[in-house]
Amino acid sequence: MKTETEYSPEKAKILFSSLVLSLGTQAMAALGKITHPVTGKIEKDLDQVGPTIEMIEMLEMKTRGNLSREEELLITQTLSNLKLNYVEEINAPTQEPPKEVK
Repeated sequence: MKTETEYSPEKAKILFSSLVLSLGTQAMAALGKITHPVTGKIEKDLDQVGPTIEMIEMLEMKTRGNLSREEELLITQTLSNLKLNYVEEINAPTQEPPKEVK
C-alpha cells in the first residue's frame, strides 16, 4: 500500500473522484433511484442514505481547501443531488400494495 506522498496529483484526483462517485452511487441505489449494482433490482433502504450523506459531508469538511475546482464541484453537486433526492423520498407518500379484486 502506498503512502500519501507516493501518489501523483493526477492519481490522487482519480482516487478522490472514484470515492465520491462510489458513495454517491451507493446512496442513489439506496434511494431506489438506480438499480442496485449487485442485484440489478431497484431496492430502497432509506436508513442507509443518511449515514452515507454524512460520510460525504465529513469528506468535504476534511478536504476543504485542498481540492481542485473540479473536485469541489463534484463533491458539492453530489451532496446537493443526494440531499434533494433524500428529502423527496422521505416526504413521498408511502405506496400501499394494490388491493386484490374479488
